[in-house]
Amino acid sequence: MNKANEYTHRPQLTDAGLSAAHPATAVDEYGEIRRGRVAAERALTVYLDKQEIVTLMTLGTRPEMLVLGWLHNQRLIKTIDQVKAVQVDWETESAAVTTFDGIPDLQQKTARKTVTTGCGQGTVFGDLMEDLDKIELPQCTHRQSGIYALLKNLSSYNEVYQRAGAVHGCALCRGAEILLFIEDVGRHNAVDAIAGNMLLDDIPGRDKLFYTTGRLTSEMVIKVAQMGIPLLLSRSGATQMGVELAQRIGVTLIARAKGKHFLIYNGAENISFDAIPPVRYQSNQKKPVEHAKS
Repeated sequence: MNKANEYTHRPQLTDAGLSAAHPATAVDEYGEIRRGRVAAERALTVYLDKQEIVTLMTLGTRPEMLVLGWLHNQRLIKTIDQVKAVQVDWETESAAVTTFDGIPDLQQKTARKTVTTGCGQGTVFGDLMEDLDKIELPQCTHRQSGIYALLKNLSSYNEVYQRAGAVHGCALCRGAEILLFIEDVGRHNAVDAIAGNMLLDDIPGRDKLFYTTGRLTSEMVIKVAQMGIPLLLSRSGATQMGVELAQRIGVTLIARAKGKHFLIYNGAENISFDAIPPVRYQSNQKKPVEHAKS
């Protein structure tokens, strides 16, 4: 999967990834000293052709991929061929991105900013609704049993969260196979880092699923749609605008996915119910809970 298309341009990239966790001490409820680890959080200021664009708070494990994906998801770059180099320097806490021909109307594109509900406050430049109607996503059928298999496979990930907490994880998947899993202090950073990998290695999204541990907000739906991925899955809940945008764009949206449970807020017709769990009863009900029909 990580093998680049030999015909695709690859910019000059540093390899400046850092450790995701730091040693730390704390005092517990018994007054005893506990030694453990906390998630790293670093500021990385992005300069695009010498113009300061944004400061991202990140673990810093895959800064080059984060920057590439962020620029792509902000619609500041469309293809990897535009990028000459991405150079990350942690001494100055900066990422210098240079392009071959510059970005037309860069100041105008970055003038309007929307602060999203993402943890750490994500940012989206321009009109959130711009070009949404131009996105065409394939409507793929996914098996319920495949979703259960994927959730089981995901249980062995979340390495940084298990060691230090305070992070979100995102995964690019094909069926039950996990192609790439990235953690960061914000889910928007993790999805951008995956987008950077997809952009660099020319990985299509049409046959993929996207998993996140965070909420299914409007920002997440927009980012996944821009990556060409038709199904978005989370162990967490969804927001009203996230659901409305999924319905508008055609993203199959599945929330509260854990164990054998999930809630499909859009695209139920794209799920084949081939592994319906045994009928369950609620304590205040005499009749079994009704299952949706496929």
